[in-house]
Amino acid sequence: MHVLIVKTSSMGDVLHSLPALTDAMQAIPGIRFDWVVEENFAQIPAWHPAVDKVLPVGIRRWRKHWFGSQQREERVLFKRELQAREYDVVIDAQGLIKSAALVTRLAKGVKHGQDSRSAREPFASWWYDKRHEINKQQHAVERTRELFAKSLGYEKPATQGDYAIAGHFLTELPADTGQYLVFLHATTRDNKHWPETHWRELIELVQSTGLRVKLPWGAEHEHQRALRLAEGFDHVEVLPRLTLEQVARQLAGARAVVSVDTGLSHLTAALDRPNITLYGPTDPGLIGGYGKNQFSLKAEDNNLSSVSSAVVYARLSELLQS
Repeated sequence: MHVLIVKTSSMGDVLHSLPALTDAMQAIPGIRFDWVVEENFAQIPAWHPAVDKVLPVGIRRWRKHWFGSQQREERVLFKRELQAREYDVVIDAQGLIKSAALVTRLAKGVKHGQDSRSAREPFASWWYDKRHEINKQQHAVERTRELFAKSLGYEKPATQGDYAIAGHFLTELPADTGQYLVFLHATTRDNKHWPETHWRELIELVQSTGLRVKLPWGAEHEHQRALRLAEGFDHVEVLPRLTLEQVARQLAGARAVVSVDTGLSHLTAALDRPNITLYGPTDPGLIGGYGKNQFSLKAEDNNLSSVSSAVVYARLSELLQS
């Protein structure tokens, strides 16, 4: 059986889909997947052992210049690649109108997705041949696992989901594996940021552990924040700009991670690394870290600045001693 997955973004959502593939791989011997995903996250599906082919799509980029000649040519080439195969099943795990209309509608095969009561955008279900009711009151990982089970005809396992990508990173780990922490300080929304003063206080507190601290970054403003956080501390390393796979290898070798609510926090969970995630306005209940040794610290007043560095350090110390 060959299945097409439509799950284009975001990073956390893409990662949350991986345990469903593992379920299917164990329930249906020989099943293989192709996956349509936003180009920025195209490395992720290829890490899973059941994925044959990744089809990158540039919907986010195309929307900026939809009628440009380059964008039109790219869409034609994508459609040709998408329709090169007739799939046994097409699963739209995105549940959005744009992905259903621009991708799922064009794919060849019986199309499965969430029904209008379950999908994030109810009208997306118009493009599905088979519509499934999915319980919204469960973690995003479990919702996707339920969708795959109903689409492919097996019972959803009662055990915790397995991302099945940690093994991809067992080789070529950093030389200093287990001797450092990673602090994920960058996120997209201002109200998800932990104050820089709090980060620096935490950095100072962990100095006594003998562990180094590594600070990754993506955009230049994140680089500048990392430089400010590291200033004056000999035990802190601002990493160079890395690919997503290179960041994953740094996370895979970490003793533990402290993060704000960001896609890389979900990557940490997928790699089975101990992680403390700090939440302000967002509720970790349905979209928080899923997996082994994942811990949430939620601001009671929804203001992340009220979570003190001392509280985070106390929880981190417990984690390091366990």
